[in-house]
Parts: sequence; C-alpha cells; structure tokens
Amino acid sequence: MLSLFTVEEVLAATHGATEDLAGAQFGSISIDSRELGPDALFVAIKGDRFDGHDFVEQALQSGAAAALVSRGGGAQHIVVPDALDGLRDLARAARSCSRAIIVGVTGSAGKTTTKEAIRTVFEAVGETHASIKSFNNHWGVPLMLARMPASAQFGVFEMGMSGPGEIRSLTQLVRPHIAVITTIAAAHLEAFGSLEGIARAKAEIFAGLEPGGTAVLNADHPQLGGLLDQASADGVGNIVTYGEARGVDWQILDVHMAADKSFASIEHDGVRHSLVLNVPGRHMVANATAALAAAYLAGVEINVALRALAGFALQAGRGKRLVLGPDETPLLLIDESYNANIASMRAALDVFAAQQAPLGRKVVVLGDMLELGAQSASLHASLGDAVLTSGAERIYLVGPAMDALAEELGRDQVTAHTKTAAEMAPILRNDLAYGDAVIVKGSNGVGLSTIVENIAKQFGRN
Repeated sequence: MLSLFTVEEVLAATHGATEDLAGAQFGSISIDSRELGPDALFVAIKGDRFDGHDFVEQALQSGAAAALVSRGGGAQHIVVPDALDGLRDLARAARSCSRAIIVGVTGSAGKTTTKEAIRTVFEAVGETHASIKSFNNHWGVPLMLARMPASAQFGVFEMGMSGPGEIRSLTQLVRPHIAVITTIAAAHLEAFGSLEGIARAKAEIFAGLEPGGTAVLNADHPQLGGLLDQASADGVGNIVTYGEARGVDWQILDVHMAADKSFASIEHDGVRHSLVLNVPGRHMVANATAALAAAYLAGVEINVALRALAGFALQAGRGKRLVLGPDETPLLLIDESYNANIASMRAALDVFAAQQAPLGRKVVVLGDMLELGAQSASLHASLGDAVLTSGAERIYLVGPAMDALAEELGRDQVTAHTKTAAEMAPILRNDLAYGDAVIVKGSNGVGLSTIVENIAKQFGRN
C-alpha cells in the first residue's frame, strides 16, 4: 500500500488527538463518504450544502480507516479544532515533503484544459500528480495537495476564485515553481466589477510563487500590462510570455483547423516547432502552448512535449466530441456544458463555425453565462454575431439571461427559448435527428449536462 501519511504524521501536522489509532497508515484522503480509496482518512469538512460530520459513521462503515473530525470523538476519530483547517495542515505537510516541480494554473478560461495538457506532458516523462475534475477552490486545492505522494516528480494544480483573496490563500498552500495565467476575461464580474479587478485577483497567484520561480503569461489580452506590473511588485524575476502577439517568448503562428484537429507553428528562441492537436480550436492551441512553455521550464524536451500533446484528449463538458448512432448518418455532439463566459463562449462558437454537420443541420444550444453582474445583458447580447457566424440553422436558448441574446438575434431566429434545462430537454428530444451537428454550451449551474446526457442516451442507442 502506498502510504500518504501515518497517524503520527497526521497528528503532528494537525495537532489533533486520537484514542486508539497507533501505527495506522492512510493510503488516501477523501471528503466524500461515497468515494473512499484504500485505507482512507475521511475528512469531515462542512460545506455549503452538507456537513461531513453527518457522514462519518457511513464512511467508517464503508471502509475508511479513520475520520478527521472537529466534533465528537471515540474509536477511529482524530479530533481537531476545525476539519477544513486540518485538511489544509495536511496539504502543507504534503507540500513540505515534496521534491516535485509544481505548476499552478489560473485564468478566466482554459484553466482545466491547460492543467490537463500540462499533466499529459508531464506523465510522458515521470510520476505526475494533478488536480482532478475542477477541484480548484478552498477545499479542492488542499484536498488535491494533501493527496500528493512524496514520490511524485511533477504536480499540477488548478486554482479558481469567486472573490478577492481566494487565489492568494491557495497559491500560498501550493507554492508553485511555475505559475500560469491563461487569460483574463469577463467571468465573475459580479464579484470584481471590471476586467482590471479580475486581473488583480488572478495575479494573486504570484504571492505563492517559490523564490526563483517563473510566471507564464498569455499575452493576447489587454490586461497583460497589469499582470506584468503586479508580477514586478511581487518580486517575480522570471516572466515567460506566449500567444499570437509579436515579441512573445513562445509565439503562435500559422494556426489552421480541421473539423477535429488544430495545427500551428510555435516559435521559441528563433526555432519553429510544429504543433498538432487532436482537438479543434484556436483557444486550444493557446492552452497547449502554455503547456509547452511550462513543460520546457520544468526540463521536458520540446519534442517530447509535442509528441505528448498530439495525444491530448478533452474531458467531458469541455469540448469533448461524441459521434452517436449509425456510421452512415451519425449525430455529432460537442459537449461544452461545464462552464461558460464570454471568452470561452466565443471560442466554442468559433470552433463550431468550422464544423460541418454530417448530413443534417447545425444546431446551437446555449445556456446562461452566470455571475456577470450589471453587464450580463450586454455581454449575452454581444454573442449575436458569433452565433450567426457559427452557421447555426437551429438556435435553442436556456435561461433568463439569454433573453438579451434572443432580442439581439430576433425572436423569429430563435427556435426555442426556455427558462430551464429541464424544459428544453423534451423539445430537443423531439427536434434533433441523426445527421445533425449539435453544440451545447453554458455555465455549469444552468444544468446543460443533463441535456448532453439525454442526447447521448437517445442517439447513442443505435
């Protein structure tokens, strides 16, 4: 069994107390009683909807070796003042024992895809530990860090935010050697008020950068200057830039796309390298270039990184392509249901514009972009040109904020508009047909993943 912590190490890290666990070892750490690894330490954190303490006994009955709790006590319990703080203590302990090269990733769009691209490259050369799914918040980051084995050679951690100060606390836990900021765009405007406010919050990642570490910055947005100023203020001496802008360290050139691939030349130190991805999209090329730069800084040879990126695959909800039904007349489903802001929405529609329907119609299903505050209506309306340019023949809108886009397009151009995903599901079930190409894109909170599941179930049967 791989041991992450002995009970003595847990007690030392958390200053906890226990009665009868001498000699115990923990091979995994979990906050979900339904997902327990071998010899798990269950951490009973209190979330927005659930309190882990309500599931302690269930976790122990399901095989957890012990539970880290902040109330109660007895057999198999390690008692600490606060379970979430205890998890953070374990994260710090894991980080202090690690000799891995650590990369932290943040940005308004492309965080998870870039993190996965970096993971793909690192896994080609050594033992790699990376955040799963989008575990990038105040409990997800310490959980992922606490799970990092001391034997890992590389670590990749995604950091998200919903308010000021959040990334600062996360990066000070992770202490990355390389900090990547993918882009600055209108996401969480409700909390930050402006793109400049978002840039300042993303730049908090520099506060945890290890001495001598490097910031890797996308140069293709107007907030680059602000990021550079903050990096300088935080004493970041090494800065690497990438993008299509002239003069960057890793310049993207000659981008072109096929229906399911992307091609580009990447120039670095006067040498051009050919990048081929099995996913379409200009934004995917940018994400892959960030991964290429980070990997090079970590000591990975460029050709090794390029070969690894050629096999990179997207995750569900982030542009994954599903070809459903008979080979002669398939339905193509592009799943972008996990998240949406103005930058990622435009990028997805740009990719769809290059996509041909197998034998039928091009269908766009768009859900609200959440947390945009006072600018929500204008930002939704601004998608009108991208929707029309995508070649959509059928347009389905979900959510109240999409009223603004419906008005911009003209109500007669919108096939159907519902307030919820549940209302839209039966409409799509009756309207779609084999041969169609369908893209589904919206913020996770809108629930469009259920629409993707319904379409996959209905059309995947044959």
